[in-house]
Amino acid sequence: RSEIIPNSKQLKVLDLRLSDAGIYTCEYDSHTVSISLHVFQLTISLNGHFLPNEVPELTLMQNSSHLLPNLHITLFNSNNNVERPKLIQDKTRQKYILNLKKLEATDSGTWMCHVHSELPLINQNISFDLKVLGFQNPDLERKYATADSTVILSWRLNFQKIKWKERFTGQLNWKQQERATTYELLDFNVTAQGEQHETKKSSHFRFEIPESKPESTIEVKLPKVHFNHSGQYECQLAYNRKYTRSKIELVVMKVSANPVGPLPRGAEMTLICQVSSPLPSNAHLRWERVNGTKMDVKESKQHEAKVEVNVSAAGLWNCHLVENNDMKISLNYLVEEAPLWISYAIIGASVGGSVLVFGLACLCIISSISWQRKRQRAKRMARARQYLLENKTCQCQQ
Repeated sequence: RSEIIPNSKQLKVLDLRLSDAGIYTCEYDSHTVSISLHVFQLTISLNGHFLPNEVPELTLMQNSSHLLPNLHITLFNSNNNVERPKLIQDKTRQKYILNLKKLEATDSGTWMCHVHSELPLINQNISFDLKVLGFQNPDLERKYATADSTVILSWRLNFQKIKWKERFTGQLNWKQQERATTYELLDFNVTAQGEQHETKKSSHFRFEIPESKPESTIEVKLPKVHFNHSGQYECQLAYNRKYTRSKIELVVMKVSANPVGPLPRGAEMTLICQVSSPLPSNAHLRWERVNGTKMDVKESKQHEAKVEVNVSAAGLWNCHLVENNDMKISLNYLVEEAPLWISYAIIGASVGGSVLVFGLACLCIISSISWQRKRQRAKRMARARQYLLENKTCQCQQ
């Protein structure tokens, strides 16, 4: 593992090891020169490949022919910021163990370990790569959509960005509520060469895997989202029998009216705006009439999933979903005024219905009185017959 460079008479040692530490002597005629070689070895657990929330362990070893110095170690992360790991040193000063913090996907990159000693004077920088496989999405992302719209849910993986050279797998699951049944929508695998393959698994509801999408992305398309398509969509990565997850919560909004149809003159209808799950404390629903006044505004209460407004006149109403004073989505509902003949028909039907009800009520009263009279007459005749039978006499008038 060594060679001498002829022109400079330098000794080149390849694939340096801890055991190579020691004193190297060069003799030329009567001249002798000795050099002490001090060797460091830095290793990282799992060969530097991690998932988020794992804790790496660095091991720094040193070897020398002299007494080993007490080292001062400074660790810099990929953003060149100083990290303060937990340091364990053995009594011989030969081995130092550094336990890092829990990792995040953004910790991927080249780190540097700076080793310093006063005697002998040592200032050595040892760089190493640390790769954290994960998502570029937030841990929990909330996406709002209106009923019947097209929705694309996307997870951006970082395996190409960090030049991950290991095989890993994953899958995409969906459940409507926290404790509901989980459905696997698709699974995928990525080779060590970075090739991505996906397989559709579920036909629970209609969705598509877009053919043209950004690289390193898992994506599903809901062409016409329904109210019951809402819920939690969870993408899961698996490597070395460990997992990391990223969720997108899909919240669907719809509007409706009760009763449905044009609004007759003098009548009233209720407009209903609702979402598929309770909103967080920083979000709410708001009905407002276009070109209306402050009186034509109705907001939902905290954590409510529905808001209703009573309408007595035609006009265009909008329901907005507002989060942190930012309008996320809107749906409108046009209240149309019914034609006059419909209004008159409804009024006529109402009057006719009232007259009919009144007539039926009178008929019921008359029938009831007649029935009561017949019943009383029958009772009197029965008592008379009983009286004649008991006396067994018959009196006839001359």
